[in-house]
Amino acid sequence: MQWIDEEAALYALVQLDNPKIVTKYISDINFQDKAEKGDIVEIGMEVLRYGKTSLTIRCEARNMMTRKTIITIDNITMVNLGPDGKPAPHHKTQIEFVKDRLGNEDK
Repeated sequence: MQWIDEEAALYALVQLDNPKIVTKYISDINFQDKAEKGDIVEIGMEVLRYGKTSLTIRCEARNMMTRKTIITIDNITMVNLGPDGKPAPHHKTQIEFVKDRLGNEDK
């Protein structure tokens, strides 16, 4: 669970372009299969919606050895914080990739 929360925070940090992110909500965790010691686990995130100050994502952890889904979490809500530590608008409406931002900094 710690890995998923960390991955969700990193994903939200990149999407909202702000290092001040907190986890507000995690829905039920649906356990579907197991991973054994030594298996490689991949954690995937998908944006469901952008709120005024939040980002809601879906998570799926997969066993790369067996190709089976280990767990799914339908909703993880991450909140964007301002300098004062309170929720702040992020003004984002769609997925952004870091590579796209890097090309636009000189313009």
